[in-house]
Amino acid sequence: MKSKIQFWAFILLVLTSFSYLHAFEANPGKVEFNIRFFDRRIYYVESDPIFVQITITNNSPSPYRFKLADDRAFSVDFDIRSMSNRPLPQADTLTRKRTQNSQVFFREIAIESGESFSFVEDLRNYISFAQPGSFRVRARVYPELFRSSEVPVIESNYLSLNLRPAVIYGPDGLPRDIDVTTGAVLVRQALPPDEVVTYMLTARQYSQWERFFLYLDPEAMLRRDALQSRRYNAENEEGRRRMVAAYRLDLQNSVIDGDIVMIPTSFEVQRTVYNNNEGTVIVLQKYRHHNYTELRQYTYFLEKRDNHWMIVNYIVQGMGSESNSY
Repeated sequence: MKSKIQFWAFILLVLTSFSYLHAFEANPGKVEFNIRFFDRRIYYVESDPIFVQITITNNSPSPYRFKLADDRAFSVDFDIRSMSNRPLPQADTLTRKRTQNSQVFFREIAIESGESFSFVEDLRNYISFAQPGSFRVRARVYPELFRSSEVPVIESNYLSLNLRPAVIYGPDGLPRDIDVTTGAVLVRQALPPDEVVTYMLTARQYSQWERFFLYLDPEAMLRRDALQSRRYNAENEEGRRRMVAAYRLDLQNSVIDGDIVMIPTSFEVQRTVYNNNEGTVIVLQKYRHHNYTELRQYTYFLEKRDNHWMIVNYIVQGMGSESNSY
């Protein structure tokens, strides 16, 4: 009788172990764990949340089960390192949570074959960001919660995170542009209109967005559209700031005004005319394609604001193309 009990106990142990391994197997070919930025944008050292979407996809023929804590700090972790492979410290709130002797509430998640499960976490709840720079982000999921050391950890792909210096606000309440190379506040110079346009186009060639926006008036550019102008006028001060910030982001992502953010292969200022308050700069810009080079004539309109010339509008005219010589 005793031997029979031992036999069935052994069988139960084997089945339990098999079920455990089957449920929490982290074979990348069967269970994929990926992360991506939920709302990718410009991130600053001390600013808005940095949301990351975590997705677990079950490519195996059987359901995949794991425990997900109500407080995700006991299910998820992030490893963020500098380019020199130095890890960033954990956030103080995360350390306090994990050192407290309290009950962890969770629910079991079952992902059917061919399905995915996603949730979003803020990196600032896990990591303390103190300095700007470039970092590598990797996430970890603990299928049996963080407090258990016997379950294999599932690791994700890597993301590249670029953090800019903290936003510095000017007396007008708008953020000042920071040179990401030096970390210094960019200051407008008393340049003539043709040099202002040259500065802007050169910055675009090198994808230096802070310099690109330095002499570009986003409010005036936004209000070129009659509908947007009416919306802008109807907003309060905070709403107008949000609209200007959204316009800058859309411009940088080529969502709107794609002509001005196209990267020219080369350009030549053809004509400059200006008086005390207004100026016009005509530029021939070239865009090299595989077999030909597209020619475009841009006319930039500028206005003088506080002794600085600002680009407030532009128009484009196609000028044909020329063959590329190899």
